[in-house]
Amino acid sequence: MFDRSRRDLAIAALQYGLGLVALAWVLSQIEFGTVLGHLGGLGSGALATIVAVSVLGLLGRVYSWQVLMARVGAGSFRAAASVDLAVYFLNQLLPSRLSGRVAAPFVLRSRTGMAYADGASVAGVHTGIYAVLYGAVAAVGVVAAAPRLPGGILLLLALSTGLYLAAGGAVLLAGINLPLLDRLVDVLEALVGRIPRVGAAAADRVGGLREFTAAASTSFRRLAVDPGLWAKYALGWTAFAVVAPGGRVLVLLAAFGAPFEPALLLPLYLVAAYSVTLLPLTPGGIGVTEATTTVVFVALGVPEGIAASVVLLDRFLGVYLPALAGWYPAASLDREALTTGE
Repeated sequence: MFDRSRRDLAIAALQYGLGLVALAWVLSQIEFGTVLGHLGGLGSGALATIVAVSVLGLLGRVYSWQVLMARVGAGSFRAAASVDLAVYFLNQLLPSRLSGRVAAPFVLRSRTGMAYADGASVAGVHTGIYAVLYGAVAAVGVVAAAPRLPGGILLLLALSTGLYLAAGGAVLLAGINLPLLDRLVDVLEALVGRIPRVGAAAADRVGGLREFTAAASTSFRRLAVDPGLWAKYALGWTAFAVVAPGGRVLVLLAAFGAPFEPALLLPLYLVAAYSVTLLPLTPGGIGVTEATTTVVFVALGVPEGIAASVVLLDRFLGVYLPALAGWYPAASLDREALTTGE
């Protein structure tokens, strides 16, 4: 166990180290005096646009949670905002964006008091739909940018995009077919029941998983196969994953003297480049995402210093600032609810 703990610590140190190295490279490409000059020269229209699309993105993220939570009777916008910010904060502490979603059922239970089976269903469907939509849009961006990208970057984006699609499909299929796990529960119950003294009690606890899988599967299926819910979720997802970052980057590139053409393709390129956050390389994709996206936009014709500056600003406004705001709801979670499945 000690060896395993030491190995996990070494892997975590490597991931954080990689993130810091990648972030240091991005920072080395930025002339901060020039950046401050460009920011100081932003007109009121540009500033208003950046603020507007940033607020739209935040509202879209909260809405994507709200439409799912409302289907299980917990659709308050305030609760959805608290859940979104807390999960977003926790996502930045873990190596992969999807792995951070593991905490979501507990956050949902803490914030709304919903049954754990419903919380697991809401979190699972949110993760599955998010991944499928992200993978589909990123794939379009990868195809559109492919002729201009270096082979290594193209392979990396194709891998992360494919993983999004595979992960999303796997989560949705697994959630809909949770009762298939009953066979595994039967085996575990029989094995645990043979343990001296505590076997009977432990077997009863394991057998109780059948009730959970039945309840979670019913709730999950009701959410996952609802086309109206998919449409509403896609609306919120498009606001925060496509429109908000795309709008910010378009405005900033123009302000920095490097307007991008064709403008309609830029959000797709951005979604594709940001897809590397799924890969468990660094916590929250920090550093690696900025570096990869900078390389992508340089390949698309944006000057290196401007690309690095704009990407870092967009990540700060769209990821790090909301994640920082999520510290408070994450710190005030009901710890008893986090450890209780009933």
